[in-house]
Amino acid sequence: MTEKKATYQGKKPEELYCDLQKWKSNIEFIDDEMTFINRLLHSYVFEPRTPNLFERLELFKIAYKKSIQEKEKIKELIGKHESTIGGILECASTACDLAYNQKHEELSKRVSKHLANYIKLKSDIYNYAGSILKRKKPSK
Repeated sequence: MTEKKATYQGKKPEELYCDLQKWKSNIEFIDDEMTFINRLLHSYVFEPRTPNLFERLELFKIAYKKSIQEKEKIKELIGKHESTIGGILECASTACDLAYNQKHEELSKRVSKHLANYIKLKSDIYNYAGSILKRKKPSK
């Protein structure tokens, strides 16, 4: 056991679990935001005379749909990864620990990439929408 600790370079199970909980929390928050973005993209609040309005909205809808698909795949991967976290406590070999940590790191990169892509998409949609929302006169 001492040799294993000396050569083991991965995260402790508690740290892995903490990562998983952060990822799940971020994904849940994105779920709520995506509901709003979907409503925005399918609403009638945009100025209809905006050049290329339909085309731009369609491109955003396509990117939004891809983002949802990736988010759902990541949720599935997080669930599978979380269900195996207990196995590293029972794992007898350093190779087993390292394999789990390698999968964890790969998932971490995928989650980070998705979050970055999602934030960019959200920003693009909000910036575009903010510039072409209908301007209504305030009622008195």
